Amino acid sequence: MKKQLLLAWAIATTVYTNAQTPTTDPVKSQNEVVTADKVEWGWLNPLRGDKSPAAGKLWGDRTKNEPAGFLVKFNKGFSSPPHIHNITYRGVVIQGLLHNDDEKAEKQWLPAGSYWQQPAGEAHITAADGEENMAFLDIQEGPYLVKPTSEAFDNGERPVNVDQSNMVWLHANDIEWVADKSNVETAFLWGSHDENQLRATLLKLPAGFNGSIKNLSPNFRAVVISGNLSHQFSKKEAKNELRPGSYFGAEENAKAFISTTKETVIYIRSNGSFEVK
Repeated sequence: MKKQLLLAWAIATTVYTNAQTPTTDPVKSQNEVVTADKVEWGWLNPLRGDKSPAAGKLWGDRTKNEPAGFLVKFNKGFSSPPHIHNITYRGVVIQGLLHNDDEKAEKQWLPAGSYWQQPAGEAHITAADGEENMAFLDIQEGPYLVKPTSEAFDNGERPVNVDQSNMVWLHANDIEWVADKSNVETAFLWGSHDENQLRATLLKLPAGFNGSIKNLSPNFRAVVISGNLSHQFSKKEAKNELRPGSYFGAEENAKAFISTTKETVIYIRSNGSFEVK
């Protein structure tokens, strides 16, 4: 039964992973926490000033050639001019409604919990329609640049838009590289589930969860997408209350003690396995 579920999971998530994806991340993560109220904000495109979305650093430096994770805030009614990026990025909507597609496409408003993937070189616009709009963006290389459509190119990847209602969820104990507690679910987003390969998943914890998550790889980074999470690396230290937009990283073999009061979804980017107990 487990093998059948794994096969179904692989087939169902092929649509999410048909583009070229990074396979490793050489930067080793550390035990660190950035709560949503401590995020450092600036402009995503400094040349446009306050006409640009705001950008908040979680890890890495998006202005350099390195992996980075950051938040982006959009004003209601924002719509970018058609443009391209020099690198591929992947995003998850945290708040509001976002659209990312060709400028002539009908608006597909993605609500919180939705996922999209924007290939390098492909012309597109990004728009927002909620009262408050925020997303998390993940890049494997940089710098993250905005360029005119006259420089468009085809890098072989294709865009992906997955509404949260179309997300494929499985019980985590049906996936061999996650040891879990019952009622925990996971949805695969991108990468490879082969051993030691870089991947990203959504982890859904039920209300009232009280347990731990242990990183078993050199690189582990987690962003709270919805709900709330109490977090501590040691039961002797004070708990960090992580609301949507918060981040924590973990070094290899580090264990974080976590609990929830309502259903919580976490984006996890790792170079291998982790345990949820």
